[in-house]
Amino acid sequence: MSHNPIRPWRDIERRKSRKIMVGNVPVGGDAPISVQTMTNTDGHDVRATLDQVIRAADAGADIVRISAPDQETTHALKEICRESPVPIVADIHFHYKRAIEAAEAGAACLRINPGNIGKADRVAEVVRAARDHGCSIRIGVNAGSLEKHLLEKYGEPCPDAMVESGMDHIKILQDHDFHEFKISVKASDVFMAAAAYQQLAEATDAPIHLGITEAGGLRGGTVKSAIGLGNLLWAGIGDTIRVSLSADPVEEVKVGFEILKSLGLRTRGVQIISCPSCARQGFDVIKTVETLEERLEHIKTPMSLSIIGCVVNGPGEALMTDIGFTGGGAGSGMVYMAGRQDHKMSNEQMIDHIVELVEERAEKIEAAKISEAAE
Repeated sequence: MSHNPIRPWRDIERRKSRKIMVGNVPVGGDAPISVQTMTNTDGHDVRATLDQVIRAADAGADIVRISAPDQETTHALKEICRESPVPIVADIHFHYKRAIEAAEAGAACLRINPGNIGKADRVAEVVRAARDHGCSIRIGVNAGSLEKHLLEKYGEPCPDAMVESGMDHIKILQDHDFHEFKISVKASDVFMAAAAYQQLAEATDAPIHLGITEAGGLRGGTVKSAIGLGNLLWAGIGDTIRVSLSADPVEEVKVGFEILKSLGLRTRGVQIISCPSCARQGFDVIKTVETLEERLEHIKTPMSLSIIGCVVNGPGEALMTDIGFTGGGAGSGMVYMAGRQDHKMSNEQMIDHIVELVEERAEKIEAAKISEAAE
């Protein structure tokens, strides 16, 4: 639960779900909502794939998924999983042997629909491999690849069909006494996905993986994901998320964190509150914010920073942030620290100065954490 006794209208009551482990990352229960992405490199290329995994992890990814369509990829997984800084999910679709190989290679989780991999004995082999190697499983239902009998029953992809598919797959795992699983019911249609997830949340206590699949490019996909995932998260639904964009996986991680940060569900790095700028601005707000976003990307310590062009809203926004800058006149503005006016700074030196202030504050916060942990 996100609880704020001073501002109760910010509270989010999270759905109660079982907790499972994806490697060393807890998913569900009271665990933080984890952020995932997926590599788009050639899975045979260990170095390129691992480099992308590391970049995603540096951006904040808790878990990274890799498609494993063939034996060469599952062979490469062994080195990738060994060197990866975060747990790896192996994406398997139909071939049960790829799932077994991925588990043996060190994958922390298998993304697989057990009903799609053949007869009961094959399912049993996959479940045995997952159990023997400490793998969890994600059941991944997708509106674009529903089972034929469900499409015939419902006439088209719909929330009822997606949830029925998911529950059928859950039953298969439960019949094999396997309970370390999470589930997703993704669709590119925001309405369909939201309705399916709402039904699913009532039907099972399994951890839920949220996503709007094939959401689109960086701008359009970000908007669709923010609407779909944001509303579900606000309602307390979701234990781990992936923002699916036709973009660099690092961008997926950034957008995912921004969605969680906007709801107060995760904090990481500098959250910049800035105005859209207008004729009252005392400096170039848009260019300043673009520069600060780039120069503060390395900061992982949670912190808020307000960059406001004039004194109409600037002082009020600065009251709510750790560091603030409000445009004034004569080529300078006011720097705020912890909501209070602190000192003036010229517009020309403002960016370098703010970066220094943020870095200094981050160092103090991290040093205090280390000191506290040592006591």
